[in-house]
Amino acid sequence: MKILINLLINGFAVFITGYFLEGVHLDNFLTAIIVSVFLGFINTIIKPILSLLTLPLNILTLGLFNFFLNGLMILLVSALIPGFSVANIWWAILFSLVLSLVNWFFHLLTK
Repeated sequence: MKILINLLINGFAVFITGYFLEGVHLDNFLTAIIVSVFLGFINTIIKPILSLLTLPLNILTLGLFNFFLNGLMILLVSALIPGFSVANIWWAILFSLVLSLVNWFFHLLTK
């Protein structure tokens, strides 16, 4: 039950974030839930591998390369999911930042 609630919260956070950012387009709420599932999968499986491979660059930029890496993950999801599109890397980075804040706020409300 807790997994379902977290999935709905994350989907709602994706939907709200996509609604407020004009460079991000979502078709409907079901697409937002699918996007949140794919983001969770990619952040669990692919991002740790990429973080390890780009560790020297991340150290050189004092961790700022993580923003770019998050944007790339968002662009990857937008390429895989029909009905979800992001205009460019800058909108993807902004989407990642706003999504983190919205998710934090919603999870704060559920505790």
